[in-house]
Amino acid sequence: MNKVGLIVPTLNAGSLWNSWLKAFEQQTRKPDCLLVIDSSSSDGTVALARVHGFDVQVISKSEFNHGGTRQSGVVGLAEADIIIFLTQDALLASPDAIERLLAGFADQRVGAAYGRQLPHRNAGPIAAHARLFNYPVESQLRSLEDRTRFGIKTAFISNSFAAYRRNALMQVGGFPVDTIMNEDTYVAGKMLVSGWKIAYCADAQVFHSHDYDFRNEFKRYFDIGVFHTHTAWLQQTFGGASGEGLRFVISEMRYLIKHAPSLIPSAALRTGLKWLGFKLGALHRGLPRAIRRCFSLHKTYWLNALS
Repeated sequence: MNKVGLIVPTLNAGSLWNSWLKAFEQQTRKPDCLLVIDSSSSDGTVALARVHGFDVQVISKSEFNHGGTRQSGVVGLAEADIIIFLTQDALLASPDAIERLLAGFADQRVGAAYGRQLPHRNAGPIAAHARLFNYPVESQLRSLEDRTRFGIKTAFISNSFAAYRRNALMQVGGFPVDTIMNEDTYVAGKMLVSGWKIAYCADAQVFHSHDYDFRNEFKRYFDIGVFHTHTAWLQQTFGGASGEGLRFVISEMRYLIKHAPSLIPSAALRTGLKWLGFKLGALHRGLPRAIRRCFSLHKTYWLNALS
């Protein structure tokens, strides 16, 4: 049987952390190794994690990097054959969520698997639609050949609830240590190019969604633009994101017409901010570093970024 590790990056997980740990304790398949990598929380996150059996590695906030921090955890759990990643705000939706995610690795061609994200029960309509659009009800098994059907979404995956086969992850060089975000998409793309498959396990579910305000929506897409500028090979291999973006906007408008028509102006403004943020992120090399940090959701990235 494969040995399974779990890595959870944390920072001031707050009141939701109790619910997270309770849902984890109810799992029918618990990982063999448990690691929290905490960015110097000032609340009870670390103490609660230790009470529930997690080893805890504390780093400074400035040390955190989406790819580098996770890769350090992978190196630390050297005995794990499969490594699961969860975030502190992704609540396991059923006691068999982890078990169902791991079932994706029954196929030896699968290098990575990820679960379905359902909107939190208090999520607004815009946040709810984003989850329903990106995480369909049917499972998928995607290979490089599927890029003609799915385009850039062929490499879609989310480390809010995902797992990786260690030998596949290491074969493609592990997580990038210098990426602003989307370290998961980077690795998924590398795996697909190397002949591995990506499994989407729709029956492995967590509650996870974000109600971004206008400012953070802009900043998130600025960072996405930065990411794609540094990983041009992804769009060259799988295709651009514009077609998928248009499909999302049409789907969102249809959803809001039915469920929350009063939010259509807000959604339209968000679409404009996303586009502007993405374009500015793609052109970030021409912006002063102070402006880049101002526009970015992940400000610590720019402390060590070379370009």
